[in-house]
Amino acid sequence: MSSAVPLDVGISRSADPGAARADGEKRVLLAEPRGYCAGVDRAVETVEKALEKHGAPIYVRKEIVHNRHVVETLTDKGVIFVDETDEVPEGALLVFSAHGVSPAVHESAAARNLRTIDATCPLVTKVHQEAKRFARDDYDILLIGHEGHEEVEGTAGEAPDHVQLVDGPDSVDSIRVRDESKVIWLSQTTLSVDETMQTVARLRERFPNLQDPPSDDICYATQNRQVAVKAMAPECDLVIVVGSRNSSNSVRLVEVALGAGAKAAHLVDYAREIDPSWLEGVGTVGITSGASVPEILVRGVIDLLGEHGFDNVQSVTTANETLVFTLPRELRPART
Repeated sequence: MSSAVPLDVGISRSADPGAARADGEKRVLLAEPRGYCAGVDRAVETVEKALEKHGAPIYVRKEIVHNRHVVETLTDKGVIFVDETDEVPEGALLVFSAHGVSPAVHESAAARNLRTIDATCPLVTKVHQEAKRFARDDYDILLIGHEGHEEVEGTAGEAPDHVQLVDGPDSVDSIRVRDESKVIWLSQTTLSVDETMQTVARLRERFPNLQDPPSDDICYATQNRQVAVKAMAPECDLVIVVGSRNSSNSVRLVEVALGAGAKAAHLVDYAREIDPSWLEGVGTVGITSGASVPEILVRGVIDLLGEHGFDNVQSVTTANETLVFTLPRELRPART
């Protein structure tokens, strides 16, 4: 799991980060932790091991994780990404993405005699189990998340008659429940902690008896990456978040950086997307990456910044992550 460590980030505090670099020194603050979480690592390895075991092609429903580089790399190795199960030849091998799927998708795959491997993140599976449990107990379930996100669709599909989507604080007023004494909120795992709590506060104003999830739904990795960004953002003239635009947790990191005091923040997939004009007059650049981003992409950003004189790199460490998830049973080594 992750364990918090003392917040000794090794950076000086100042009211004006730009002024702190008046000597002309340029530096990079590198957030720790960043990049792959345990669920993404497991999902990507699942596809790679499936290729090794079964050979190409194998099919993956949706993007295995929300990262352009990962999807393009796996496509080059013979993975075919599809939107729905009816695009997969009968009897073929299909992997479900880290974001999870609804029971209807499992049923559709079975109807086509597809061999399936489920790479759903165990933390997402936990939210699915919570949805099923509270639906059995006839609760109204208020699912905080972004409309159209695959994880939200999968979770809502576990109990469609009981789940209502709450897409931010502004959507609270439209929520209607049957019994205000039996209402619980759950959340998409990759949201901003702060925004989620704002939504929960608004919900609780309307429904004072609103119950909390049995355990925290927002992923440990999402929280840890946001905490690290908050620690360094006040010192940063610019924060660069490496991640794809369809990655919810990456987009949230940009918002968190700006909210925590960074003068500017941008999301990029690759170092080549950095506009040199962003670096004009900048003394301190913070770098982080979303939970589905391989480290090679971060290294590319560090190298590019080095070419522009940002060769003093300091780590900002706020947590250590040690959690590892086992592979799906279909891909585990046989016991001897």
